[in-house]
Amino acid sequence: MDAYQNLVTRRSIRKYLDRPIPPETIDMVLEAAMQAPSAVNKQPWHFVVIDDRGLLEQIPAIHPNARMASGAPCAILVCGDSASAHGPGYIPQDCSAATENLLLAAHALGLGAVWCGIFSRPEREEGFQSLLALPGGIVPFSLVALGYPDEQKESPRRYRAERVHRNGW
Repeated sequence: MDAYQNLVTRRSIRKYLDRPIPPETIDMVLEAAMQAPSAVNKQPWHFVVIDDRGLLEQIPAIHPNARMASGAPCAILVCGDSASAHGPGYIPQDCSAATENLLLAAHALGLGAVWCGIFSRPEREEGFQSLLALPGGIVPFSLVALGYPDEQKESPRRYRAERVHRNGW
């Protein structure tokens, strides 16, 4: 699949086959995530790969909208490091770019994935900090559940010409 098709056909997948993801595939997804742009190239991200069934099953108690993680073979917590970020406000931008790269790489490699937001929800941030013993200054940003898809979704056309403005509003 070419890059454009990868972009326009990626969908949020919440149902997964009971099939482990090879470590080298996880590494490829993480490498793509780390290729994301970041402010002043600070790359203030860390990634926690969660493939322990006991931990995956605890995620819905922390993040009710991430129930699918309990049935996924793997989830990746994308975190920002406040000590290495360019400054306040850059973690969301940098970690968003990394999360999107992760999602696109997963799709290109035949995996299904869904982005679950954590950042700016203190109860979710604290829950993941506690569950995974994150050190101080490491901010949980997003959780991506991933696995081989057990559902197919159509890719609706989302382009809206009325949302495009040229040279001003």
